[in-house]
Amino acid sequence: MQTTIPCTIMRGGTSKGLYFLASDLPADITARDAVLLAAMGSPDARQIDGLGGAHPLTSKVAIVSAPTRPDADVDYLFLQVSVDKAEVSDSQNCGNLLAGVGPFAIEQGLVQATGDLTNVRMHMLNTQSIGVASIQTPGGQPRYDGDARIDGVPGTAAPIPIDFLDVAGSSCGALLPTGNPIDLVNGVEVTCIDNGMPVVVMRASDFGKTGYETPEALEADAELKAKVEAIRLVVGPMMNLGDVTKKTVPKMCLVAPAQHGGIICTRSFIPHRVHDAIGVFGAVSVATACVTPGSIAAEVAGIKDVEAVKSLEVEHPTGFFTVDMDVTVKGGAVSVNRSALLRTARKLMRGEIYVSTSVWDGRRSQDEDAP
Repeated sequence: MQTTIPCTIMRGGTSKGLYFLASDLPADITARDAVLLAAMGSPDARQIDGLGGAHPLTSKVAIVSAPTRPDADVDYLFLQVSVDKAEVSDSQNCGNLLAGVGPFAIEQGLVQATGDLTNVRMHMLNTQSIGVASIQTPGGQPRYDGDARIDGVPGTAAPIPIDFLDVAGSSCGALLPTGNPIDLVNGVEVTCIDNGMPVVVMRASDFGKTGYETPEALEADAELKAKVEAIRLVVGPMMNLGDVTKKTVPKMCLVAPAQHGGIICTRSFIPHRVHDAIGVFGAVSVATACVTPGSIAAEVAGIKDVEAVKSLEVEHPTGFFTVDMDVTVKGGAVSVNRSALLRTARKLMRGEIYVSTSVWDGRRSQDEDAP
């Protein structure tokens, strides 16, 4: 016997995941995680017995529900399902899947369209912050086709601009969680920053790398990965994240001078695989580091007047990620007034996912659905 659960598969930005209404999943977190592991087919390197795509970027979940704060339209919980481990993590946000939350919420009746353009205020439960997405809704339904293009995704789609409000320090308690623009860890200079995603910025040259290597080449370098992971484990407590051994944060980012007209070149560990591009909030944090005086990214980027910069193009292995920024610098400290970016999304499938009744029998609690 199997339990059926309504589910929508969507591409959000450069990621792909399963979108659920919270009311369709177990209320108990342990039971919920067991359902999501079964749905993805984890733990298994191929995820052959589930819908996961054998990569962290395609083993993601968005859970959407009615808002729990008055300044939001919906709540959004992001969960990263491990591919080869029986682990489900809520320790980070995902700005890529966030792009699909607005269209999903409108189609599910959680948000009513307001004409040809609908702004959806999304309460990101992972970081207790707000993102505002502008969704094209001609005829009252989300539009998916359009002319917007983002690197890392073939073709074009309807644009989804997203503004982030008050995300600085949302995971670590401060934009610079250590209080310093540069720290020395294991003999390597690093910048620890959190503007929506905890990120550790490091010079690629300090690891004997150019910063222009392919993700496959970096993943094949066991010595490099060991050095990066050793630094990650040390900076976790420094960034107020505690023991990060089993966490997906902080992300680790090697940077080098831009090659193709951008502001900086990146190679991002997420944290144990190398991203084919760069995560949304990872790009926002790196862009913020570029306009933070004294940071490694600022040194590599070489921006003369950070307050005059309104748009930064962060280079990654498959192109650029453009981040709109508005910052104020006073006494060497940076205040982030606005950070925004452009994403796209597409609904791929809607239907029911099946999990064994031995995993979940369909009841949300001991009391609900009882005779």
